[in-house]
Amino acid sequence: MRVAAAVLGALGGLGGAGPAWAQDLRLPGLTLTWPRTPGQASAALEILAALTLLALAPAIVLLLTCFTRIVVVLSLLRHALGLPQVPPTQVVVGLALFLTVFVMAPVGQAIHREALAPYLAERLTAAEALERGWAPLRQWLLAHTREAELRLMLELARAPRPTRPADVPAQALVPAFVLSELRTAFQLAVVLFVPFLVIDLVVAAVLMSMGMLLLPPVMVSLPLKLLLFVLADGWTLVARALVAGYAR
Repeated sequence: MRVAAAVLGALGGLGGAGPAWAQDLRLPGLTLTWPRTPGQASAALEILAALTLLALAPAIVLLLTCFTRIVVVLSLLRHALGLPQVPPTQVVVGLALFLTVFVMAPVGQAIHREALAPYLAERLTAAEALERGWAPLRQWLLAHTREAELRLMLELARAPRPTRPADVPAQALVPAFVLSELRTAFQLAVVLFVPFLVIDLVVAAVLMSMGMLLLPPVMVSLPLKLLLFVLADGWTLVARALVAGYAR
């Protein structure tokens, strides 16, 4: 309460003692110094933007990369095998993360070459670097976004139909890309479920015809599904299909 009162008192003093940016805020054991020149204010805003970007990094990885499709497919694959907890979630997320890094490496290199490196060399301003860095990522997102989802988001936003890729607004492109990724992930999951579902149906029919009603079909079908998955080198095939889906 004393700290809150001190903050309110300091703010009240700032309100009646000239420009707010020219005053310092003093609290017990804490002193906040306000920027006194436009250059200091600009640097402070850049630091704030960088910290905000770091805080949003998980959301950026989830929504602006191929991580969503990969982790959804790998998670549904566990359920298709009948092992919802194996491999552990940490392993699935880790594999999805490294596959994401592998797929997104060319885009990251383009962003570093065109935006980050010139900005660190002080050849670009922060705004210019942001615009140049967004360009290769926008191109990649457009290449893997379905037209139907993008049209839907543009209609919901009541935005005019863009005439060129640079005119596509980010607030419509990002959710359209996520919807496209979810749709593709569930389509791949259906393909993965079909052979294992056939095994479950065959095992259940055989056990029922033999009168073994008390034997759970999963006890027989699970080893068969694992055997089929291992013989077909399933993990390699799934990883190949996921990565190849972005090779265009």
